[in-house]
Amino acid sequence: MPLPAEYQRATDKFYSFLTEVRDQANFGSTHQAYTMVQGVFQVFRRRLQLTEAIGFANALPALLRALFIADWDTMEAVKPFGDLSDMNREVKQLRPEHNFSTNTAIQDVGSVLKNHVDESNFSAALGDLPEEARQFWHLK
Repeated sequence: MPLPAEYQRATDKFYSFLTEVRDQANFGSTHQAYTMVQGVFQVFRRRLQLTEAIGFANALPALLRALFIADWDTMEAVKPFGDLSDMNREVKQLRPEHNFSTNTAIQDVGSVLKNHVDESNFSAALGDLPEEARQFWHLK
């Protein structure tokens, strides 16, 4: 079997995603965007059961999938979904001395993410999740 296309250009696609997040958030670098995306992913996955999170991750492009599961303490207790502004503040708790995440980090990452996933796969993955998870990404 030939090397799957999603892996052949994974770095280019990942950098394109980070560039769009950078621009959406009016950041000066993709480093700032990376931290914000990582924070958003961690906030989201903390609210999912392991099997739910893996199903979601499988709908992401290769390097976003890797970022979503990186450094994951799978024994951490699942947190409830809460107020969006509270979860956006939680995003800023990742490396707070170097975190420039916007007050709308979840919404900013979500709006860019939708441009970088296969819409039908992403919708199907979210369809298997609780309503609060779909609301996190602003899909009802």
